[in-house]
Amino acid sequence: MEDAIRQAASALANAARHRAPIAPIRPELGAGAGIDAAYAVQEEVTKAALGEGRRLVGRKIGLTSEAVQAQLGVDQPDYGMLFADMEYADGQTIPAGLLIQPKVEAEVAFVLGRDLPGEDITASELIRAIDHALPAMEIVDSRIRDWKIGILDTIADNASSGVYVLGSRPVRLADFEPRLCGMVMERAGEPVSFGAGAACMGNPLIASLWLARRMAQVGRPLGAGDVILSGALGPMVAVRPGDAFRVAINGLGEVSARFARGEE
Repeated sequence: MEDAIRQAASALANAARHRAPIAPIRPELGAGAGIDAAYAVQEEVTKAALGEGRRLVGRKIGLTSEAVQAQLGVDQPDYGMLFADMEYADGQTIPAGLLIQPKVEAEVAFVLGRDLPGEDITASELIRAIDHALPAMEIVDSRIRDWKIGILDTIADNASSGVYVLGSRPVRLADFEPRLCGMVMERAGEPVSFGAGAACMGNPLIASLWLARRMAQVGRPLGAGDVILSGALGPMVAVRPGDAFRVAINGLGEVSARFARGEE
């Protein structure tokens, strides 16, 4: 199994490096492989990235929708790593060719002001640890060809991470309601996705609590300054070259990004 894990990690890293998607890795892990094996692949990819000098700046949570969990045959969300080179500023252009088959999701991002080292962290401790929130777009991507993923594929592939964009106006938790905030995403001014905080495990804070506990359990606890992408508020939207997206979240503000055309 260790050889299979290393080979899968190497294949995913090469796919990312060369922007060349690969077949699902499930067969490579073997018939008896489970979620633990997929996370072992993700950890191998993470260690290699850190060894190359990339800097870990947060975590993301995925599969926060019960419908998507049912589709992939799981009863819990998954997680992935956020590196500094994945972050883009509000309004910044995403370079052409950076991603393979990107899709956009609207999310609430939380930025921590305190460490969260404990596996038994409470909701109130999480709330006190959050310094501020920001509107965010996660641009998910897959190194698996044509998005033909199962749960093992997406977990191993860093929860299908790509890049993310953060808004520029911090908001305190006391000034907006994560569970009730409504969201609309526009592409070139046309609404393409709607949602609300309650779509994210009932509340983005509940999703973040799961993530904080899980990170402590696996030995990569969240710390002061870390970013949490707390999960999609509505359906994802496929990206075309030249697309311009704007996300507005009630009480939290707006965030936008543009995707360069191939010739730019």
